[in-house]
Amino acid sequence: MIALLDYGAGNLRSVEKALRFVGAEVELMQAPDRVREAAALVLPGVGAFDDCVNAMQRQELFAAARDFAASGKPFLGICVGYQAMFERSEEFNSCAAGLGFFKGSVVRFPEGQGLKIPQIGWNQIEITQPDCPLYQDVEDGSHVYFVHSFHPEPEDESIAATRTTYGVDFVSSVWRDNVFATQFHPEKSQRVGLKILENFVGLAG
Repeated sequence: MIALLDYGAGNLRSVEKALRFVGAEVELMQAPDRVREAAALVLPGVGAFDDCVNAMQRQELFAAARDFAASGKPFLGICVGYQAMFERSEEFNSCAAGLGFFKGSVVRFPEGQGLKIPQIGWNQIEITQPDCPLYQDVEDGSHVYFVHSFHPEPEDESIAATRTTYGVDFVSSVWRDNVFATQFHPEKSQRVGLKILENFVGLAG
């Protein structure tokens, strides 16, 4: 069973539907004591960094997510769920602390480059870790779907699994051990996104 962490994020149903489409048994999870029973965990998210981490804290899902990451079982963060895996965010001068799986900060795209912010739409990924399990049988340069104004800047660049250019070059997904995270929305990325989710589901056994 794959647990979809339900802390009030807006895109739960689309992620659930995509996971079921690729053959996963999915359960929306609000009870922190049940998270550990899952074979894999997905942390989705839309909206603001603070809203995500504060809601997780209120529902006692913050510690459950940290414990799950330490268990060695597959863990995927999506969009704001990806950002929440870092230490901190500049969004709204946030004082909230992220999960801290990865060192680094979440920053806004720079102004004054003629960019439309947020980035909404399709963009390419350059696969920088070809052995990353998420990207098996995914073509380098594939297009995926983004909706975001902020992106993480990891202190350790070696965790970058893909990079994308939108005015600036940024890390669009990361991978270390059992923890994966994407700034883009695989559930909205059609064939490529479904393949990425299928690869993740396969890690759950």
